[in-house]
Amino acid sequence: MKTLSVPNLLGIKHLIKEDIDLIFETADHFKEVINRPIKKVPSLRDITIANLFFENSTRTKLSFELAEKRLSADVINFSASGSSVKKGETLIDTVNNILSMKVDIIVMRHPDVGAHEFLAKHVNTKIINAGDGTHEHPTQALLDSFSIREKLGDVAGKKVVIVGDILHSRVALSNIYALKLQGAEVKVCGPVTLIPKYIESLGVTVETNLRKALEWADVANMLRVQNERMDIKYFPSTREYTQLYGVDKKLLNSLNSEVTIMHPGPINRGVEITSDVADSDQAIILNQVENGVAVRMACIYLLATQIKK
Repeated sequence: MKTLSVPNLLGIKHLIKEDIDLIFETADHFKEVINRPIKKVPSLRDITIANLFFENSTRTKLSFELAEKRLSADVINFSASGSSVKKGETLIDTVNNILSMKVDIIVMRHPDVGAHEFLAKHVNTKIINAGDGTHEHPTQALLDSFSIREKLGDVAGKKVVIVGDILHSRVALSNIYALKLQGAEVKVCGPVTLIPKYIESLGVTVETNLRKALEWADVANMLRVQNERMDIKYFPSTREYTQLYGVDKKLLNSLNSEVTIMHPGPINRGVEITSDVADSDQAIILNQVENGVAVRMACIYLLATQIKK
C-alpha cells in the first residue's frame, strides 16, 4: 500500500509531489463516501485522535472533528483556555499527559511558529499541523488545491493570485508551497506593507494593482486582513483597503475572462469581497468547505496507516 513520505504533516514544505497526488487520490474516495446516505466508514475505529487547539478556531476544528468521526475514530477535544497550560504547564508535558491516555494522533493549532516541529522532536506520536502562527496551515492549502483541481481539471499550468494580507497569512505560505509543487504559476497582490520582503525568493511574483492581477489569473484566492495579528497600522483605513483590494461583481464582470474566486474564511463581507461575489457562481468557497472534510479524512487516514499497533 502506498503511504506518505513523511511521518507527520507539519507543513507543505516537507512534502513531495507524490504525497499531494496520494492525498488527493484518497480524498476523491472519501468525498464519494461523505456524499452517501451513510457517511461513515470503519477505517479508524481503533484509533484515538486528540484535537489540541491553543488558538480559537471554528471552521478548522469542526472540519477536523467531522473528518475524524466520519472515519469512526475516537475523538477528544482539548481547549487551552480552560487547561493546565494556563497554570504554567509546558507544551511537552501537556501532550505527554494526553498521550499517556493512549492517544494515537495529535491535531494541533498553536499561535507559535514552529511549535509542531518542536513537538515532533520531543514526543512519539503522529502530528498534524492545523496552523502554527503566521507560518503554515497545510490542510487548508491542500483543500484549496484540491478545489482548484476539481473546478479546473488540474493545478499544473494554472495562474493563481493570492490577494490580501500575505504578511500575516499561514494560508498564503502553505498555498505558495503547494501550488508551486504542483506546477502552478503564483502571484501575490496586496498593499506593499502586507507583502513580505522575501516573497519573491519562493518563486512568486508581486503585483500591487488588483485589476492587473485579476486579468492575469485563472483563480483568485482572497485573504482577509488579520487585524488580530497587527500591532501597528499597515494601511490608512479599511475603506481605502477595500477600494484598492476589494473585489465586487462589477469588477469581475469587467474582466476579459472569468476568474474563479476562493476564500479560506472567515469572510469579511464588504471588505475583501462583497456578498454578490461570495454568493456567485464564480465562487467555490462552499466547495472548499466540503472538500476540507474529505482532504482532512485523507490526511488522517494516510498517517494512521503508518501506526504499528
